[in-house]
Amino acid sequence: MRLPQLNTAPHRHHAESYVLVMFFLSAAALFIFLSLASEVREGEILAFDRWLLLALRNTADPAVPVGPSWLRAAMIELTALGGTSVLTLITVAATGYLLAARRASMAAFLVLTVAGGAAASTLLKQLFARSRPDVQHLVEVTSASFPSGHAMNSAVTFLTLGVMLARTQTSPAIRIYLICLAVILTMTIGLSRVYLGVHWPSDVIAGWCVGGAWAILCSLAARTLQQRRALEPPQGAGG
Repeated sequence: MRLPQLNTAPHRHHAESYVLVMFFLSAAALFIFLSLASEVREGEILAFDRWLLLALRNTADPAVPVGPSWLRAAMIELTALGGTSVLTLITVAATGYLLAARRASMAAFLVLTVAGGAAASTLLKQLFARSRPDVQHLVEVTSASFPSGHAMNSAVTFLTLGVMLARTQTSPAIRIYLICLAVILTMTIGLSRVYLGVHWPSDVIAGWCVGGAWAILCSLAARTLQQRRALEPPQGAGG
């Protein structure tokens, strides 16, 4: 007796729709970045940047940000999460987890994507060489301003970690939690850079866009490689 074949068309349609949506989001993010880069080059966005930056400063003393002293201290501590040392430590820890879970290919892919994103951030900063905001900086900075290295590197690292670790899971709840946590961390770090006066708002938005696009493209690449068995499939997946 011949068994009926399962209809895989709905699953294929869902997968194709997911890929199209992700490509659209990454293209939109890159388009926003290119638009911001053009306006930064021409100086057209400076008025908006200055208005929003000063809106977060005390009108009587622009050297002091708005809000209580505890908020200032919290922002200084939170912004450190986007620093090179912390991001490297987190990447090493996540790589160790993947190795312990016997997912060596995924661990190698993770290291390459995070390292590649960090290199892209450095190159973009050198390319645009934008000056920092002309207000008192509440933390030490040495590099150029556009795009925000903390915003971009945290997006590259946390979002890439989020989507890569999510790709190891089959539970939708765990996937959503990991990605939402990565987004919240990325947004908080970026906002802290503007609050502390070390970046223009457009620097941070540009960093988010490039980092987000990078994470999305890495997610799609991981999905493709898992389908081709070049990367380990999600835990609990058949095959």
